[in-house]
Amino acid sequence: MNRETPMARTTGQGRLAGRRVLYTGASGGLGHQTTLDMLAEGAEVFALDRDHSKNESLLADTPKGEAARLHLLEMDLTDQAALESKLAEITADSPLDVVINNAAIYPSKPFEDYSMEELRQVHAVNVEAALICTRAALPGMRDQGWGRIINVTSITLTGGWENLAPYVQSKGSLLGLTRAWAREFGKWGITCNAIAPGAFPTDAEKIHPDPEGYRKFVLDHQAVKRRGTPHDIAAAILFLASDEAGFITGQNLAVDGGWNMS
Repeated sequence: MNRETPMARTTGQGRLAGRRVLYTGASGGLGHQTTLDMLAEGAEVFALDRDHSKNESLLADTPKGEAARLHLLEMDLTDQAALESKLAEITADSPLDVVINNAAIYPSKPFEDYSMEELRQVHAVNVEAALICTRAALPGMRDQGWGRIINVTSITLTGGWENLAPYVQSKGSLLGLTRAWAREFGKWGITCNAIAPGAFPTDAEKIHPDPEGYRKFVLDHQAVKRRGTPHDIAAAILFLASDEAGFITGQNLAVDGGWNMS
């Protein structure tokens, strides 16, 4: 296959028509809207999330005409054997085209108060699940000469925020993998990029004891003086998952209202 020619999909309409997408943490605060937008763009989405109530909410918001292309997989990503088994089932007949490694946990406390088991759990969800998902999708992407891997990192990498050490470490690992995978997989027509969300008003903010003070802190640091929305993240992910982004790889795109401009 000519690696300079994008592998076109002609089924249906939309930028992701006919694409098979694996999305971890798909029912969460930022994943929910992106999943709906991907379905609207013609994708078939395998949404992995352990939160039953959020899965139900996502299903309720999915238009009836698109529900057949949404596969809700209620899974604990720390159960690696179950995850590998499910991925083998998903990829048995058809390859995955897009993998979005988004699932994360973010316990907050001083570093010395974390047990080694807690540190391992953050790494298992935030990093090891991404390793397993990407490894499962890679053979099919390589064989078809087209693929998109998108890792969700974080603005915390630029500031090293206190009381979030294992979370920040895990996002740093994902950024390193983004660059290594981009370099290694590019020859097969596979791109790998990262999205670094800024501070969005999701459940993650509930760890802050002073919501209004935190909101002011966020807006003071952003160049754009409004809070980000899930649509802002969805737009970036949809672009990186599309044919339009075929010459972009190894990048960490900050979607943060101009907080970080490095």
